[in-house]
Amino acid sequence: MAGLDASLGVYALPLLTAVLWGFTPILDRRGMDGGGSSLQASLVVVVVDSTLYWLALVALRGSLPALPLATLGIFAAAGVVGTALGRLAVFAGVARVGASVSSAGTSARPLFAAALAVVWLGEPITIPTALGIVAVVGGLVALSLSRGGDLGGWSARDLAFPVGAAAFFAVGNVVRRYGLTRTAIDPLAAVAVNETAALLALAGYALVRGRGDVLRAPGRTYGYFAVSGALTAVALLSFFAAFALPAGRVALVDPLEATAPLFTIVFAAALLGDVERVTRGVVAGAVLVVVGAVLVTL
Repeated sequence: MAGLDASLGVYALPLLTAVLWGFTPILDRRGMDGGGSSLQASLVVVVVDSTLYWLALVALRGSLPALPLATLGIFAAAGVVGTALGRLAVFAGVARVGASVSSAGTSARPLFAAALAVVWLGEPITIPTALGIVAVVGGLVALSLSRGGDLGGWSARDLAFPVGAAAFFAVGNVVRRYGLTRTAIDPLAAVAVNETAALLALAGYALVRGRGDVLRAPGRTYGYFAVSGALTAVALLSFFAAFALPAGRVALVDPLEATAPLFTIVFAAALLGDVERVTRGVVAGAVLVVVGAVLVTL
């Protein structure tokens, strides 16, 4: 029975993450349209989810368990790259190209994970990987020509933000999977360290750059980003829990989570008709990126 539960969990957890991360760009877009910024969004989301994680740790275990510095360093590095830098880029992408296009571009993440495996681990490029790379690139081209997304229009170079976010997320996921399989840390403690490091990095960036404007955004934008942060807390914990399962290989978990843009397209079509256009090109591009992501990780 336990084996069956684990088998279901390795599919259900990343799919739950995909649905939640498919919906959060809708909230983020509303916040951006209301006068929010990518730095403000990143800070609010991380403040909310890290607070929830620490409350859960205190309630369930009293405090963060004693961990070696090396373990803390692994998840702190993942938080700075895979959360702080990744979210800054993805929120900037939502503001420029729209939720549906940005979500699809961000799901090119497995392409970068495969590149890391080739360069750092010496893994060969297989035929499915090569086909996946072609599909992802084709999907990004389709997105750039789709005339969808933000109704105000955008240029192909704006795709650099969601694609850049994909690269940061790929690095973060590889580091997290390494830490969860090579150390004794549990998913809740891991995600708490990850998000706390991201919060410190983002707060430090805001202070160094003198970005006091994040505190002067319209009040309603904080509501959108706070709800996005709460959903992100559940999604990220589900993602970490999937990686921590014995069968939670990156090649299985990542493709399931990468279906998020398909959910975003449905949500955007239903809820963002006044600010975004979901064209056939957007749908085709998103499907190609998702298929490519699956092939690359296989």
